[in-house]
Amino acid sequence: MPGPWPTATDLMTARPVTLPADAPISRALGLMHTRGFHEIPVLRKSRLLGLVTFESIARRSSRSLSTKVEHLLILPPLVTMTSPLPEIAEQLLATGLRAAPVVGRRGELVGIVSRTDIVRAMPGLPQLTGRDSPTVESIAGPASEIVREDEELRSLLPRVRQIEEHPLPVVDRKGRLVGAIGIADLGGVLWRPERGGKRDVRVGASVLEVKVGSIMRSPPITVEVGTPALEAARRMTEEKVSSVFVIEQGRPVRVLGQTDLLGLVVGRSRRPTAQTSLENVYVEIVGLRGSGDPALLAEIDSLVARGLRRVGRYVQPTLLSLHFAPHATHRTNDLTVDARLHTDHGIFYASHTGWNLLAGVSGLLDELAGQTRRVRETRRAARTRSVRGEADETPVVDGELAERIRRATGEDDDEE
Repeated sequence: MPGPWPTATDLMTARPVTLPADAPISRALGLMHTRGFHEIPVLRKSRLLGLVTFESIARRSSRSLSTKVEHLLILPPLVTMTSPLPEIAEQLLATGLRAAPVVGRRGELVGIVSRTDIVRAMPGLPQLTGRDSPTVESIAGPASEIVREDEELRSLLPRVRQIEEHPLPVVDRKGRLVGAIGIADLGGVLWRPERGGKRDVRVGASVLEVKVGSIMRSPPITVEVGTPALEAARRMTEEKVSSVFVIEQGRPVRVLGQTDLLGLVVGRSRRPTAQTSLENVYVEIVGLRGSGDPALLAEIDSLVARGLRRVGRYVQPTLLSLHFAPHATHRTNDLTVDARLHTDHGIFYASHTGWNLLAGVSGLLDELAGQTRRVRETRRAARTRSVRGEADETPVVDGELAERIRRATGEDDDEE
């Protein structure tokens, strides 16, 4: 039987890099660029105030670089030294952060746990190994956001949130995967010295005119369809990347990011029991963060609740992930919605593309309910066949025994 999950103490980096509350944004950006950080804890003396993130800075690009970081703070999730790995993974998924500070009994900062720390630990966890360990395509998100190498940097700015989640695949004119563009690559250009407001000292032109192909990382890190998810986690750790592209015949079909692996942890840690209720199902929604339409979010919640009730008739769900990826082209307002459902009968997934978001969610949940119903019926039929087989064999055994009794007692002679 698998042992207990590792805790924050086992996973964290002690004595992390921090910033004082009065540090300027320029200092935070410099640390993020040189150290590869996405979040930095901000302290007043030894007390944790919050986190400053690249996204919080990018969303307030009009602020002067001399602005103090204390004006851009976000509240971090509460992680203590005894918090188990699945709880930390759930906190990171819920907040969309890449790292969470670990606090001691007095609220002092003692360390930081990142997605990378969790992914590094995954291949050695007995809770995740076994015959039902999934392959990459069963948990990876769609490669719906693809960048051309001849695009200009300006085309990436509206997609900062997607790039913050994971690097995007870069293809050539023939659609072949040639590289990857991540937040660090984007930041490497944006953080260059500027002259005249928006002109790059080195190229003498606007930084927004830089071609993606000139700053992308190449070759990209890839795994083939069918690769075990834990093997991909090991590869990500070895290559020091936050995602890998799942390829089929040389073309990117899915993207496996650290959040997908964290979802696997949460799903496995929530093994259902007879007392499991639908209220305890973890629902992860990616791609709608920051939506300003409460009515839309409420309708999605209602659809999810109804869908999970239907699914609950056939299996016991533990985690539902919905990934929204708008196509954002001038020709269409379509978006792709991918769903991944962890249950006591395995992982189910479905995809929908169209312009109607709510119809897409409803259709996905109908499809998942249908899949789980078919699995339930198949397993029930298999059990019925097994029971019938045993029933058919029983009279044979009993007949042989009766024959032995008759021979032993001489009943056959009496009948004659």
